[in-house]
Amino acid sequence: MKKVVATTKAPGAIGPYSQAIVAGDNMYISGQLPINPATGELAEANIQAQTKQSLENIKAILESEGFSMKNVVKTTVLMQNIGDFGAMNEVYAEYFTEECPARAAYEVAKLPKGALVEIEAIAYVK
Repeated sequence: MKKVVATTKAPGAIGPYSQAIVAGDNMYISGQLPINPATGELAEANIQAQTKQSLENIKAILESEGFSMKNVVKTTVLMQNIGDFGAMNEVYAEYFTEECPARAAYEVAKLPKGALVEIEAIAYVK
């Protein structure tokens, strides 16, 4: 069985996908752009603000089901510029302080809405 997860505390899907899906013992969180759910606008045009907003969106999705960032076991970070890795990592480290999840980070040619970062996550939720 799978359960679709949706919360108004994170941006709604901008296409035919779900914010997250719980399947078995895992929650699969779709890539979160740095969109402020209250305004529908991108966070400030710098990697720190956008990383923070993407992670806040992931946090809101997890919390909507009673979980936290401690449940995250894997993330994928997509960045418009891999040169932003260090600045992104500083903010990322504020959200994952112990037993950090596995992670991959990539530079991509372009992200939706001109975002500088997009982050997806998998959480263990049993």
